[in-house]
Amino acid sequence: MKYEDGIGKIIISEDEIKKKIAETGEKISREYAGKPLLLVSILKGAFVFLADLVRTVDIPCEIGFMCAQSYYSGTTSSGSVEITLDLQQDISNYHVIIVEDIIDTGRTLHDVVQLLRLRSPKSLKVITLLDKPEKRAVDFNADLSLFTIPDLFVIGYGLDCGELYRNLPYIAEYNG
Repeated sequence: MKYEDGIGKIIISEDEIKKKIAETGEKISREYAGKPLLLVSILKGAFVFLADLVRTVDIPCEIGFMCAQSYYSGTTSSGSVEITLDLQQDISNYHVIIVEDIIDTGRTLHDVVQLLRLRSPKSLKVITLLDKPEKRAVDFNADLSLFTIPDLFVIGYGLDCGELYRNLPYIAEYNG
């Protein structure tokens, strides 16, 4: 299959993404003005979202990165999340916003949030670009979801299939 053949219908355009991110950056800037702010990207998918979001935030902030893996057997979680890249900062003096690309089952992010809460940040919120509530397997919701989508496999804007398509400037259904 050719690269282009994997790109299906565009679900969210580049302009729609830019508009929502600008609105979100303004909201963050107002809410956290004068407060120590740390934006944490969950790798790999959220790096594009974080890069664009941080450029719309007009107050001082720091960034951090985490990478987490859950181990599943079939459709059930083993209940353990392995942090393969952890934050270097002591987050107890920060208001932390986790910046995620997509929430579907919610398992991994639920566990990451629990882990970070144990580190006593001043506050902890989750912002996700995409929310797929039909797939939720645990009771978990983001504090802010920019877009809610149906149960489709999507690519683009950081989301991949086999490490490809992250560079698309929009969100599209995967034609695989």
